Amino acid sequence: MNSLAPIVLFAYKRIETLKKNIAALSSNILAKESDLIVYSDGGKNDFEEIKIKEVRAFLKTINGFKSVTIHESPVNKGLAASIISGVSEVMLIYKKAIVLEDDLIISRNFLVFMNQGLDYYQNNPRILSISGYSPTITGLKPNDVYFTHRACSWGWATWEDKWKLIDWNCSNYEEFAQDDFAVLKFNKMGSDLSRMLNKQMRGKINSWAIRFCYNQFRKGLFSIHPAVSKVVNIGFSADATNTKMTHNPYETKLDDSRETNFKFTTDIKIENSIIQQFTRPFSIPVRIKYKFFNMLTS
Repeated sequence: MNSLAPIVLFAYKRIETLKKNIAALSSNILAKESDLIVYSDGGKNDFEEIKIKEVRAFLKTINGFKSVTIHESPVNKGLAASIISGVSEVMLIYKKAIVLEDDLIISRNFLVFMNQGLDYYQNNPRILSISGYSPTITGLKPNDVYFTHRACSWGWATWEDKWKLIDWNCSNYEEFAQDDFAVLKFNKMGSDLSRMLNKQMRGKINSWAIRFCYNQFRKGLFSIHPAVSKVVNIGFSADATNTKMTHNPYETKLDDSRETNFKFTTDIKIENSIIQQFTRPFSIPVRIKYKFFNMLTS
């Protein structure tokens, strides 16, 4: 294995999810050999600053890694700006990165999977990112991987040269939006994609991830996913910043094995039977169902 990628963690105001995240991360097989770099965003108001002080006090107690570096923003940047600037900064030094947010729980072999994937596909121009998350997929062996044209923002990794490919302004969006065939093709990886991109371009949301996925689509690049998820998201709650859902349509089984030998392959292709399972949580019927559930419990 080449030198390990740094772990870049983005934290905001939720101390309880952060503590669970760090507990899982520090118990990872490669944690003691990995550098941890934390970006702590500032608050939007005095009430949030109280929570952020608690978060930052906890961050200073973290150990169990090769090194721990903490960057504290004096202002609120928001998640999108924090990730774009933070990852760009880390890439200048390390040339690759494993990225996490503070509401994710990871398996013990998460860092092994991510680093092996980074090493295996480092020089492959067709691969944009390694994703740690996967919905429940049947028909694969536990140590298999599969390919999609949709990156996931829940525990992922990439390289500096791929990160530099992203046009964060999505400068060709207007041309794309007028092309019904292109929009339909984009939505093959999830019916929510064009809707989110439209909101992003109209200033209704501020998402780095949808812009990342759009650039992936335009360039025809692939993401790698594990057959059994190495990540679960515990951030679906009323106090979340980027989602207010209390019912999680993306629930999945977290890998509880000690598997460290993953079957990466250069046979890069889309398997329709897998994509049907992968895109189900993003489908219109499932989104309507969970929207109804969340309305009932809000």
